[in-house]
Amino acid sequence: MHDWIVIGGGITGISLSYELQKAGFSVLLIEEHQQLKGSSSLGYGGISYWAATTALTRQLSNEGIARQRELSQELGIDTEFREMDLLLTIEPKADPSAILAQYDNCAIAPKLLNVQEACDREPLLNPEGIGGALFLPHAHINLDSFVTAHSQAFQKLGGEIIYTKVENLLIKGDRVTGVATKQGELYSDRVVVCAGGLSRALLKKSGINARIYFTHAEAIETESVDFKLRSMVMPANSTRDELESATTKADQDVLWDIAGQEILPPSIDAGAIQFLNGRIRFGQLSRLLTDAYAAIAPSQSEADIRASVGKILPKIAELKGVWRNCLVAFSCDNLPLVGSLDGYENLHLFSGFTSPTVYVPTLSKRFAAYARGQSDTIIPLLSPQRFV
Repeated sequence: MHDWIVIGGGITGISLSYELQKAGFSVLLIEEHQQLKGSSSLGYGGISYWAATTALTRQLSNEGIARQRELSQELGIDTEFREMDLLLTIEPKADPSAILAQYDNCAIAPKLLNVQEACDREPLLNPEGIGGALFLPHAHINLDSFVTAHSQAFQKLGGEIIYTKVENLLIKGDRVTGVATKQGELYSDRVVVCAGGLSRALLKKSGINARIYFTHAEAIETESVDFKLRSMVMPANSTRDELESATTKADQDVLWDIAGQEILPPSIDAGAIQFLNGRIRFGQLSRLLTDAYAAIAPSQSEADIRASVGKILPKIAELKGVWRNCLVAFSCDNLPLVGSLDGYENLHLFSGFTSPTVYVPTLSKRFAAYARGQSDTIIPLLSPQRFV
């Protein structure tokens, strides 16, 4: 029997598994897919350490970027960490000063660029499709490389990975004794759910409520191209943020347990990132569907993404690519859900990361130390029970 079972092998699960194993626990990681299907497989990988607006998030962001800078050397495999520019595009008819004011509380203040200055930094931008841009120092990793590096390091430390689907939790009284999987029942002292957008459904199946939500995210990925996108490009006004904040009120929570609901119409945040291998990922369309397994037809989505991205990055929008989708987890207050769930001291949640590349590495390390008995002022603040 293991000390911990970790459910989910994306960026959250593999990072936490590595840190728990390194802290001296015996860890079994259970992941359904050998080829990742969740947000770790489709995320842009941007590290927005500049975006912190509170003392708590500033501390976590400072720790997070420092951790990302050292991980490749520690793990012995390159996560493709790099410092890079971020350009947040402003719509042509928007008031640039008003947009800039929305970022007043950020840890690092953006610089307002006019259209010409923005296009000088990123020549692929369409000058007629923007009214300027905000410039920020940014960082980036390849999420696939991050997961691979942690997976190999975790297993070198003695950690075990099983590829199977977790059907439900095994519960006896007020304790979780393990999990039921397609390969049989597996037992441990403690269980932590790192299943991202599937976390809510998995917990609900065992009669456990948690205020964790998800969007269906869609993007297009190209093959390697022979030109370079110099910056990471995103919109200054994120419609995904607005979508999330509009759907997490307590009185709306019941909607998430009704199958087949579309809570709000989809939104698109037109942006793109190019990886070191030359591939480009662009999108992103977000849907609020309550069914985690909803079937989505790609044809109209792909057309909508290309039309939106084409306004600011026309050369990229024309590229051949493969449409893909995944679930992206989020919480009520943009802070992750880290800690034990109400009524079950040995069942933990480690999910709902709106900015996983910033928060996951440092909170994984903190969580492992906390589980070992070290005091921590931050972990209790992120408890899922803060909403009970």
